[in-house]
Parts: sequence; structure tokens; C-alpha cells
Amino acid sequence: MEVLPLRKDVPLEETWNLQDLLENDADFEPILAQLVEEAVNFERTYQGTITDASKVIDVLTAFEVLQVQFVPIGTYASLNLQADRTDDVAQMRAAKFGTAVGKISSALSFVRSELLALDEKVLEEAATLSPLYEHYLQELLKQKPHQLQPEVEKALAALSSTFEAPYEIYNTTKLVDMNFGEFEANGKKHPLSFVLFENDWELEVDTNVRRAAFDAFSSKLRDYQHTTAQVYNTHIQQEKTIADLRGFDSVIDYLLFDQDVDQSLYHRQIDLITQELAPHMRRYAKLVQQANDLETMTFADLKIALDASYDPKLTMAEAKDYVEKSLAVMGEDYQNMLERAFNDRWIDFAPNKGKSTGAFCSSPYGSHPYILMSWNERMNEVFTLTHELGHAGHFVNAQGHQSYFNSRPSLYFIEAPSTMNEMLLANYLLTHNDDLRFKRWVISNIVAKTYYHNFVTHLLEAAYQRKVYELVDAGDSVNATVLNQLKRTVLEDFWGDTVEITEGAELTWMRQPHYYMGLYPYTYSAGLTISTQVSQRILKEGSSAVDEWLAVLQAGGTKSPVELAQMAGVDVTTDQPLRDTIAYIGHLIDELERLTKEIEG
Repeated sequence: MEVLPLRKDVPLEETWNLQDLLENDADFEPILAQLVEEAVNFERTYQGTITDASKVIDVLTAFEVLQVQFVPIGTYASLNLQADRTDDVAQMRAAKFGTAVGKISSALSFVRSELLALDEKVLEEAATLSPLYEHYLQELLKQKPHQLQPEVEKALAALSSTFEAPYEIYNTTKLVDMNFGEFEANGKKHPLSFVLFENDWELEVDTNVRRAAFDAFSSKLRDYQHTTAQVYNTHIQQEKTIADLRGFDSVIDYLLFDQDVDQSLYHRQIDLITQELAPHMRRYAKLVQQANDLETMTFADLKIALDASYDPKLTMAEAKDYVEKSLAVMGEDYQNMLERAFNDRWIDFAPNKGKSTGAFCSSPYGSHPYILMSWNERMNEVFTLTHELGHAGHFVNAQGHQSYFNSRPSLYFIEAPSTMNEMLLANYLLTHNDDLRFKRWVISNIVAKTYYHNFVTHLLEAAYQRKVYELVDAGDSVNATVLNQLKRTVLEDFWGDTVEITEGAELTWMRQPHYYMGLYPYTYSAGLTISTQVSQRILKEGSSAVDEWLAVLQAGGTKSPVELAQMAGVDVTTDQPLRDTIAYIGHLIDELERLTKEIEG
């Protein structure tokens, strides 16, 4: 395995085209300065003028135009940095944008304060005058009990880049300062980095190499555990302070408020999966252990393939073919979007030094989505690719039918369209090849990638995160010792005596940026619960179910997550969809056991 190349040495066609956001680097600072000036002028022009319903509409119309102007340049600064965090120029550009955001947010904070100071009848009249802003104004009214004095809101807005600092420090520590060097196994030296570990070594067939990589990786994480814990504690204490200032009973209530979800949906997702999925996943772990002839199943072995000798490598062209064929059911417009994604360089897939780990899709309003991933030529990355294209398809549909303010749905729903694409890929693969080993390979990828990743990895993150916030709500702080203990407890409770939680497993809390994004981890299983149910409908009902799903995507943020799920025929206010999904995972593992007996018999 080779050392990761520098960004400058990566083939251009394997990177995204950021010129669709900003033609020339040299334009960045003049445009940013102009935007700051426009925000200040907007404040001068409109502050103190919002007195009646027609003025509300005038201000919101100008405010929305201004917000849309900030999107491309902010996305440009962010994506350059995500592609290479070792790039000094990208670091400084992102920092300048962060400083500018503080000034802009401070200048514009009066809009919300003045709107919420008006009588509710005025806002209701404004919603009648312009239905375009009805949803925005309804959402704003919900925030009224938690709104602070205008000068306090202005100060908080000015500090916005400071509040983002823990996340930026975490990423810089992880992707710039941590140098993993090499590790030794079987008498040979191997290169190691965050990307190489998560994309390759964690999946390595050779047990000696895989476990040595895990030990070396964990050892380097351990060197930074106290700094990372301090940074994380700063982040969660900030959240607690804001929650208290805004009058919320707990951090969890504060973070769920924006998701438009109550605690019952949040706790059900964590509790039911922890209790009822664990027995199925322990069976899967035992199956992997037997198939790979492991004396003990350790935490370092959980990501390996069920059938290590049958793991065909795929090119990006082959991945494109799988994705397009499996998503053909979504219709012509969706297919055209996929073609543009591949042909117009929306996808940055080359692994390189300094690149952010994992994968994401950024969907700037008024432009097109951008996908970051590190291609490893394995089937699990085809699932990652189609997952991120699911986000892209969601926002292309939402932004094509909704205004800027109405385009983004609740975080609770955000992972439904992405995991839906994984389910459609799985459906396609299972119905287009009858070879037993291929079928087992596909089902093991569905279990290991789609369900393990979203229903286990992220769900256990959520269970751990809940314990952290319970401590913070009780007035406590956390450090590395506390976080390690919490993480180890969650892992041991889930895996029981089936998996040995080896030294280093407790440090996995250091690997996930989601902890800096509110209550994000649990939403993966929430989205996958919805998409599992809807994908089964699409399989049975075809185009009528697809049309309903596309209508859900096009609704953007105009409905609550419960309403969006209902539009797709799923009632997430009950246990049933989640229990059905857990049963479906159990069925897949039954199928893996049956196929394994048949193949080996």
C-alpha cells in the first residue's frame, strides 16, 4: 500500500471542479469584502424599519437574496480546506471567511430580533401576503420563547466563528498534526494515516497486519487524547451555556429543538436498537469470526469481509455503472442528475494527504452538490458513493422546488434519502445475479456497510453521546478518562462477550467529527428506518411509490420529519417501522447463515 500522494499530484479528473463556485482564487478576498460591505449596508437600510406586514416581506425578500450570495464563496472556502487541510492558503482563506461570517452575522442579527418583537398578528398577516415566507415565519415564531435581547443576539452572532473553533481545532489536530508514520507487521513496514486506516487497514484480510495497524493507529490517537477531550469539553460546555441562556431544560432539548423532534423519537431510536439489534449483530460477528477462522473476535476485526477471498476490486467506471443501473427506477430527471455528477466533476474521490476522512455531500443553494470521498476500489465504497449521491439527489430536488429558506429539512430526516439509495443499490444487486457467492458478498456488504455503519457504528456513537450530554446537564465536565470509560461501556454493553473490546477501542470517540454537529449520529438510523420501509414499497409498487418519494424530496424543509415520513407512508411516531427494520436486518443475517451453509456444504 502506497503513501498517500500530495494534493498537487492527484489527477485533475479525480477532483471536484470548484470553479463553478468561484472562477479565480484572486477573486475571493474582493468578493468577501464586498459581501461584508453589503451586509453592513443592509443593516443601515433596514434596521428599525420592520413595522408592518408589507415591510416584513420587503426585508425578507432582500434578506434571502443576500443570504444566497454568501453561499458560493463560503462553500468554496470550506471545500478547499476539506480537500487538503495541510494547505496553508486554504487554511487562511477559511479563517478569513470565518471572521467575515462573524461580522456579517452580527450585522444581520437584527432581522430575527425585530421580526420576533412584532405582534404575532403582524407576522401572520405577512405570511398571508406572501405564502413563500409562511413556513419561515411559522418556524421563527416557534423560536420566540428562546429569543434573547437584540444586543445579546448581536454579540452571539459576532462570536459565531469562535463557537466553531473546537470543530476546527479537532480537524486540524486529526488531519494535520497527527503523523501516523509507519507500522510493522509480518517483518514489513506499512504506511499509516487516518484515511489509510479507515479505508484499507481496517478491512485488511491478514489478521496480523490488520491488528498491528489498529494498535499503531490507537497508539497515535492516545498521544492526543487529552487535548482532543479538552477541545470536545469546550464544545459541549458552550452548547450547555447557550441551552441555559435560551431557557431550555437540557442540552438535549436545545439540540432537538431545531430538528423539530421530541425526546421520545430520539430515545426510542437509541434504546430499541441497543436492546433488540444487539443479538442479531452478535450472530453476524460470530459468522465473520468463523468464516475468517479467528480464534477470538476482537473490535479490530469487526469491519472485515465475511468472504475475504471473494472481494472483487471495482473501478470508478464500474461503480458508476452499478449506481446508474440501480437508481434507474428513480426516473429520467434523477438519471440526468447522476450523469452530471460524474461528467461535470461533482465528485472528489482521489485519496490524498490532508484530505478529510469519511465522506460527505455539500449542497450549496443556487449551485450544484459536491461530494468528497476517498475511493478504495471496494464494494463498500460503491455504497458510500450512492449514499452521497442520495444527498445530492435530495438537494437538487429540494432546491429546484423550494426557496433558500425552505430547502433544508430537519436533521432527523437528512439521512433518509442517502440510505434510500443504498437500499436501491442492494435491491438491484440481489436481483441481477444468482451466483451464491455474489449474493452472499452483496448481503454481507448491506449488513456491514449500510446497516453496520448506520445502525451500529453511528448508533453506538449516539448512545455514547447521550451519556456525555447527561453528564453535562448534571453540571459535570468530561476529560479523556471519562470519555474512554463511557465509550468502552457502550461497546461492551452492545457486543457482550461475543467481541473482545481490545485496548484502543475506547478511543474511537476521537475519530468522529459528528460530535461537533449536535445530535447527528442517531439520525443515521432514523433515516435508514424510513428508507428501509420505503425501499420495500418501491420494490413492490414501483413508480407510484417512487413518485411519492420524489414529492417528499421536493418538499425540502416545508414539513416536519414526522410529516415527511408520513408522506412516504411511514409512521415514525410508533415503534413499528423501527421494529420492522430490525427484523429485516435479522432476516438478512439469517440469509447469510443459510448461504454460508449452502456454499460450504
